[in-house]
Amino acid sequence: MSISATTAETETVVEPVRKASSKTFWLLAPGVIWMLLFLVTPILMMIYVSFWTQTTFKITPDLTIKSWVTFFTTDTYLSALWTTVRIWLIVLVSTLVVGYPAALYVGLFVKNKTIQTALLVLCVIPFWTSFLIRVLAWRPMLGKEGAINLILQGLGIINQPIEVLLFSELSVIIGMTQIYCVFMVGPIAFMMGRIDQSVIEAAQDLGAGFWRIFRTIILPLTMPGVVVGAIFVSVMVLGEFATAAALSGRKVNLLGNIIVTQVGSLKWAFAAVVGVVLTVLMGIVVAALLRVVDLRKEL
Repeated sequence: MSISATTAETETVVEPVRKASSKTFWLLAPGVIWMLLFLVTPILMMIYVSFWTQTTFKITPDLTIKSWVTFFTTDTYLSALWTTVRIWLIVLVSTLVVGYPAALYVGLFVKNKTIQTALLVLCVIPFWTSFLIRVLAWRPMLGKEGAINLILQGLGIINQPIEVLLFSELSVIIGMTQIYCVFMVGPIAFMMGRIDQSVIEAAQDLGAGFWRIFRTIILPLTMPGVVVGAIFVSVMVLGEFATAAALSGRKVNLLGNIIVTQVGSLKWAFAAVVGVVLTVLMGIVVAALLRVVDLRKEL
């Protein structure tokens, strides 16, 4: 075979590859530019500002670690960090405990697709109203003379109103669980719908009971939905501030509340420090959850 023929064949192979690479580049370019402008750049800017020098009413771009030292040496801010982590864990578990059985019922026991859709729509109906309305709606429910206390007293279960239901950490947890539970139900119900019913029927024919079927078939196959739901809930709960402010009477101080307070006081450097800490915390949580299931293979 001549050299010219070999060169021609090589060019014939390389040209489609070059065109494919060029096409891939142009397809990826908008997404990459968007991520650089609206994700990477703001994060880098936040990290940079966190090292600026902050005075009472002024901030200068003189680099210092004073704001970082203040955050990690002040009990108030460390307590807010721990409170954020604790409430996140409790809400994550509570949304899973409430959401998984609901998704299991809708996805496995309701055979009619129309009814399935209707039940899922019912879960989304609260989101047709304002977030603030959904949060504040819990006040007349949890108050000292609220619906829950009146019902419990009417049934003779309690003699005195339960005051801890409102303006406490418990009220924040209840509110967040109700608000974010749907983000756990949705992904799990989606994965439930992907389970081949013939697999479950085969297990039943072989004599497997419900709990064994659940443990060996349903739970493993729905784990990607659990992980996706956990990521949704985690990111939103860790960044919360409005629910804590509205339902705790400002008794519960989360990292999000500190950021709002510091920005309102024009203390941008310290707000950036808390923002970086919160971003790192979210990154650790998401990375840990992604190690549970390889979503690229499962979804």
